Amino acid sequence: QVELVESGGGSVQSGGSLRLSCAPSSRPFSRSVYGWFPPAPGKEREFVALMRARGGSEFYADSVKGRFTISRDNPKNLVYLQMNALKTEDTAVYYCAVGSEYSNKPTAYDYWGKGTLVTVSS
Repeated sequence: QVELVESGGGSVQSGGSLRLSCAPSSRPFSRSVYGWFPPAPGKEREFVALMRARGGSEFYADSVKGRFTISRDNPKNLVYLQMNALKTEDTAVYYCAVGSEYSNKPTAYDYWGKGTLVTVSS
């Protein structure tokens, strides 16, 4: 069982930046994959960014490419999502997840945090 705790959400104006953090309760297996998933309006969670726990293989949704960056701090055992040039449509609860399959499908992830709210105003 892995617990994930997200932080860093808040309110920001359009064009602003936020950095989300995800703190897993334990060190991941080398094959683990971390992802960030906000729900799309009226829909289930959709991926925005993922990476391998050992580093590398970052992958982004087209909607955030060039604006968001996923990264990992191994000594601190934290996963980050740097969000720049935020848009009103980025408003959502952002969930951190970890799984063993390199996939952008939420169903491939085994453990989820409770989310952190990002609100972008115009």
